[in-house]
Amino acid sequence: MKKNPSLQLSSPRRRTLLGGAIAGVGGAVVFGSSALFSSPALAAPQVGQAAPDFNIIDTQGKMRRLADMKGSIVVLEWTNADCPFVQKHYGSSNMQTLQKEATAAGVTWLSVISSAPGEQGHVNAAQANDIAARKSASPSAILLDPDGKMGRAYGAMTTPHMYVIDKEGILRYMGGIDSIPTTQVADLAKATPLFRNALQSVIKGQPVAQAVTRPYGCNVKYAS
Repeated sequence: MKKNPSLQLSSPRRRTLLGGAIAGVGGAVVFGSSALFSSPALAAPQVGQAAPDFNIIDTQGKMRRLADMKGSIVVLEWTNADCPFVQKHYGSSNMQTLQKEATAAGVTWLSVISSAPGEQGHVNAAQANDIAARKSASPSAILLDPDGKMGRAYGAMTTPHMYVIDKEGILRYMGGIDSIPTTQVADLAKATPLFRNALQSVIKGQPVAQAVTRPYGCNVKYAS
């Protein structure tokens, strides 16, 4: 049975792992940047170190491997079309604008869907492509990760959760898209664009001032 979409943690195990780092802010679920990794079963990716490699077929049937993208800056965006926080950024065209800016600068933008079968946001390739077309989204590719392997390797906790990887495959940013964790479109103009600032720094070859920030949104709907 499909679970009722909610912003609550999906299982007692995740509640235990994350419990100390969650705070309700304006209806949001905010995760601390390190709490997920308190379990020895989960290893935290490290900014300044090589990003975890992956091999995933995209929704067009093409194999995508991080190692093959060396020489290109890579953005990873965890997404779930049914999440109200994702809807905030797509409904306002904020995410599409970021995608267009990034790809115009030669960045490879990968949208990743880690929702498990039967969970909120789970889609097949055709459905994912249809959603992207209807929203005028323009990522370089959409990756389906229904077993959660890629999401867990990156410690992806929320939708959205943003990552920037430099041309050498080094993780340079992981965290929130901006600084105001709400579903309100009006807050976009007031928020610090944390992800955009980080991406611009990487494009310019400059250090990222805030390399690890708190992501916010719906929890990624991994299999229990």
